[in-house]
Amino acid sequence: MPLQRRLPKRGFFSLTKYLTEEVNLSDLNRLPVDVIDFLALKQAGLLSESTTAVKVILSGEISRAVTLQGIRATKGALAAIEAAGGKVEA
Repeated sequence: MPLQRRLPKRGFFSLTKYLTEEVNLSDLNRLPVDVIDFLALKQAGLLSESTTAVKVILSGEISRAVTLQGIRATKGALAAIEAAGGKVEA
């Protein structure tokens, strides 16, 4: 029997699973700052220490204008932020 069939099967473990986190719009609404970047989210305690990338998702609502700097956002979250008067800078 070939070696690949004799060895036990193992599952897949993603090495990048814990490097990216998601932030809700309602979390952004509770922050006291108007310009939100990666460092502001880490200082607010929304991200763990091992996080290297953040993405804002459309969950909850935002009622004030905020500016995202260097943070990715989904299409729905981007539309909600712009509807509230905010903007997303790359």
